[in-house]
Amino acid sequence: MRKILAIETSCDETACAIVNEKLEIETSVVTSQIDVHARFGGVIPEVASRMHVEQISTIINEALKGHDMSEISAVAYTVGPGLIGSLHVGAAAAKTLAFFYDKPLIGVHHLKGHIFVNELIEPLEYPLLALVVSGGHTELVYLKDDTHFEILGTTHDDAIGEAYDKVARIIGLAYPGGPKIDKLSKEGKPVYKLPIPKVDGYNFSFSGLKNACLQLADRIKRNGEELNEADLACSFQEVALHHLLDKTMKVLEDYDVRHVLIAGGVAANSRLRELMSEHITKCKLTLPPLKYCTDNAVMIAVAAFKELDQNHFVGYDEASKPSMAIDK
Repeated sequence: MRKILAIETSCDETACAIVNEKLEIETSVVTSQIDVHARFGGVIPEVASRMHVEQISTIINEALKGHDMSEISAVAYTVGPGLIGSLHVGAAAAKTLAFFYDKPLIGVHHLKGHIFVNELIEPLEYPLLALVVSGGHTELVYLKDDTHFEILGTTHDDAIGEAYDKVARIIGLAYPGGPKIDKLSKEGKPVYKLPIPKVDGYNFSFSGLKNACLQLADRIKRNGEELNEADLACSFQEVALHHLLDKTMKVLEDYDVRHVLIAGGVAANSRLRELMSEHITKCKLTLPPLKYCTDNAVMIAVAAFKELDQNHFVGYDEASKPSMAIDK
């Protein structure tokens, strides 16, 4: 049975997994740096890459417990997008393993991993629409099949997860802001009027919404009034998530879509999952388990099988691509 050992180091998680061709997870190890970066209010690239260097050997050894490299059919790693220093660590580790044990090497696009990991839940049906939402990405990706990707819409400025973190700082919440705003918003009401982003086509924008939150908070403080943090969290989240929903629904009106899924860290947001379930009723909808929303190496292994089936391999001179587009 074919097995892939995969490594993921695109941001602040160091991960390694072994998955077989039946998409059974034989081992998966993930360590997060969130507690370290929380002290700085966000991910510090230099710190992230240094911590990957410190952890990568331990994580790989842990994933290989009970296994032998002779069982492995190929070594996969995240080639991009991501933080360049972090990507380099995973690439160096994967290339070393592939060279030493004479294994084929597969470079995987990070967002393809987030999309294809949903195959662990149920078969994907095409044409498929993926709403990819995370700290660094906000994209609507249309898949005619598992080899053709078309970006229909993307953000003109901040990614949705980045906007969550910035609004969380306005409110006084620690990094990462997304889960904290999601939780706090349940205690509030959308009473603060915030501008609805107006963007062409299927694209997104969150910078104006973020700035409106900042101006609102400043104005309330200048007037000697008390800011209701739960209400601001709720008001922001409702506008931001309805922006995602509206653009998604617009695509469903204009395109032939049999299956919709959400992918990425913000896919764990409880209100987004609720909205998608309420409104997307005419085609198949997949909401990934929370453990597959954040970065992990299982998703890289699952996506790598697509490349392995087509004999798509990379050489040892393959460069890491911090701004790699999914449709290239």
